[in-house]
Amino acid sequence: MHLPRQLGPLHDLPDTPEAYDAVLADVTEQALARLTPEGSLEHPDCVHDIGDTSLGITSLLAFAWQRAKDPRLPEAVSRSLTFHLRERVYTDDNPGYPNLKVRNSGLAYARYTLAPGAHPIGDWPSTVWALLQAVNVLDAAEGLVEDGQRAELLDVARGYWRWLTEATFFNPQEAGNQAIGCVVGGLMLANHLPDGEREPVRARALQLYTDEIRAHRVTDRGAALPPEHGGAYDNNYGPISLSFLAQAHRISGEEIFAEDGDTLARYIDARVTGGGFDNGGPRYSEQHSAFESVLGLRYFGARIGADLGRYRGDSRWGRHAVKEDGGVDGHFAWMLVWQIQDTTRWHREPSTAIARHQLRAGTVSVAFDTKMTPAVVEAGGTYYLPAAVNRQHGFGPVVDGFLLCRPMGEVRVRDVRADGLAAKLVTKPVVGRDHVLRHIQSLYVTDGTSLWTTVTVERLPGTPYLLAGLPYAEDDGDKVRRTAEGEVTSVGALRLTHPEAEGVDHFDARSETTQEQAAFALAADPRGYGNPDEGWRHLVSSTALEADPVPDAPDDLHAFAVRYGPGAALTATFARVGAELTVRTEAFTARIGDPAGDAHGEPELTLSAC
Repeated sequence: MHLPRQLGPLHDLPDTPEAYDAVLADVTEQALARLTPEGSLEHPDCVHDIGDTSLGITSLLAFAWQRAKDPRLPEAVSRSLTFHLRERVYTDDNPGYPNLKVRNSGLAYARYTLAPGAHPIGDWPSTVWALLQAVNVLDAAEGLVEDGQRAELLDVARGYWRWLTEATFFNPQEAGNQAIGCVVGGLMLANHLPDGEREPVRARALQLYTDEIRAHRVTDRGAALPPEHGGAYDNNYGPISLSFLAQAHRISGEEIFAEDGDTLARYIDARVTGGGFDNGGPRYSEQHSAFESVLGLRYFGARIGADLGRYRGDSRWGRHAVKEDGGVDGHFAWMLVWQIQDTTRWHREPSTAIARHQLRAGTVSVAFDTKMTPAVVEAGGTYYLPAAVNRQHGFGPVVDGFLLCRPMGEVRVRDVRADGLAAKLVTKPVVGRDHVLRHIQSLYVTDGTSLWTTVTVERLPGTPYLLAGLPYAEDDGDKVRRTAEGEVTSVGALRLTHPEAEGVDHFDARSETTQEQAAFALAADPRGYGNPDEGWRHLVSSTALEADPVPDAPDDLHAFAVRYGPGAALTATFARVGAELTVRTEAFTARIGDPAGDAHGEPELTLSAC
């Protein structure tokens, strides 16, 4: 069974002018065949996200005409633009819309669905999208759209902007991508306004970004990020926010967008595995965007020198939005226009910078969460998620059913590169149910093919084991396939266990339920509204790898040694010389200093290949 959305890396799609011309030619033929006598370019199956979609196709046709001057397009643009202005611009309040600050304003807005009161909560983002489609048409209007129609469209765009910023609360869904998109719409609209109107709109857009978006950033893994549906980052919408930041910087030149984009890009680079897999967020745990993310990943990947294009997108939406039958939909059409206009090329080499929340080399990567517990481990083409035991999630020693991975104090990190190896030592103070403070030292070493993990902790009572992850997915060509196993070796006995209990809060990796489905089933609110990350935190137990301690550790320690990925027979010895601990495996020797650290309390680590 394949995961339905995490397909090929986005940088695998050709992005030459010729490739994009072929995409536009296909859109043109579909649109001309679809154009109704009334002038609609909407997909016949479109119900939700409909308010901007015909105008989106119009913008693509206008852009295609500017590039190729196809003589069939002026009439199609005129007719479809007439349709939008006549049938898809609303000025009466939508019954039940909860976010109005001014009733009966008479300002133009777009609807998420056409039926009055059917789903009014989506009108704010739909109006942002309609504003962006409108300014894209205005950008391509010269020589194509007659003056009267152009003036009417400009007046509607003014209305969209005022409705978004005056008649409603700004960013009512706390969605960074929508809010930054609105700012981009204002900046682009300003370019089409007369001198007296231009600067106030531009200034208002920049103020909204500073006061309503940037001032409310949320911190995760050491980075300040635009809030996304109430969380710090969403693996579907976060890269879309990056695209909006790229466009904001391209059209305004304001460094604030570049700085914040660089921050978000470095964060994405650290959290996404080398193979492009990612999951998590306040709306979608596994769903990925595709063409909507290309501009930002490509633009900022080049700026920070990272291969962000490895991000696995939904290749069904590789070029533009489509419906189930594969037919083009106008939703988010501006992103295709902008990525064609931008001449940045993909940066394809991994960043060489050391990142606190990532260890990556070759085909191995570990993405760490804020508390420096692995969030995703990638090795041997398999992706491991944190396992769950007794409602506790993570990687770490378990004693009497209690997982030791939540820090009680400052977490220290030391990175070392030597002899073709990359290593990260994480020293974490933890407290068990016995209230004893212990220091766990987790060493992660990779040669680019396999990952060695050793964990040492002051000797624990009872019979502890290491919770070593939940094997969840594996690469299968340009797709990701569900799995319940992986190539893992342990010095101590290794077990792959599955939940004995049944129910939605016990996740068995052998089932056909995806992590996303399970997370939404546990969320408090309906799918599309609930927070799957919060839902997943209600998981009681899961499939899990459990590793017993190594048999010959120093008397005062429990030690564990696990290798993910291929390799020769795994060996690991642990020996003390004074306060220093020497760890020897078949591939490397590591010397870990006094657990108390150096004069500043920082951990000491030396590393050499065998």
